[in-house]
Amino acid sequence: MSSVSPQTVLGRLRAVAWDDLEPAFAHGRSRALLMREHMRRAALWARVCGAEERWPFFDVTEYLAPAFEPAPEVAAELEEYVRRIGTPSLRRVCRGAVRWAAARSEGRVEPPELPELPDPYEPILLMFERGGGYSIEEFIDLYGVMIPYGTLDSNARAAPFLSPAHSTLDVLDALDADADGPVTYYAKISDGFPGDSPRGILRRRPVGRDTETLDEAFTRNLRWEPTEYFRRHALGHNEVDHVRITEFEAAAFIEATTKGLGASRRPAHGL
Repeated sequence: MSSVSPQTVLGRLRAVAWDDLEPAFAHGRSRALLMREHMRRAALWARVCGAEERWPFFDVTEYLAPAFEPAPEVAAELEEYVRRIGTPSLRRVCRGAVRWAAARSEGRVEPPELPELPDPYEPILLMFERGGGYSIEEFIDLYGVMIPYGTLDSNARAAPFLSPAHSTLDVLDALDADADGPVTYYAKISDGFPGDSPRGILRRRPVGRDTETLDEAFTRNLRWEPTEYFRRHALGHNEVDHVRITEFEAAAFIEATTKGLGASRRPAHGL
């Protein structure tokens, strides 16, 4: 885990539009996957910290370095900022992210016995940047998407979402692009290309107000483009078959394709 300065994390938080719901709806799919990744990582850290009862929204530094306090100027800026954030859970997470960065930059949370775990706050910071926060009820409400809690154990066992890669934002943007309403994903399979390593992926999404749908393939241009695959397959003109896959699996394919083509066009925060 590379460390960043607490001022950098504070700057990212200040740029979040907490009260603007439009980005939250536009980025609903990627925000849901990022929240699930936060919950997975939080479960791993909760076990290390002995913070199972506080999962999934807690301050890691409070457990690993309970006596630590950031530099006075950082602490003052942090408290001035979080007073403007609406819920105790959001305030706790924002404090935790900044305090974690401060403690990491000073080498205060790296005892030899600490296992190498992924950064506990990067997924939720990315989620904030893509449409603000959340509220806690029976589910986690991302303002357009509801996420069930599951259990700490089930989240700890979940597969990770994306590897640390410069292509992270490209993948998230591809998931969200024109993805209003229910979207179904498919993998193109054939000999040598099973469902977990397909030839390509497709999606079917609704368009307009009626029952019309649009079929698209994720292409080497790193975008979704219209495809005639399903029509040709139904007519028997295509030997390549397909199976339905999850959004998570679609994201993994997009990431692999983006990395393989070396096509990240802009710097991004890694996970």
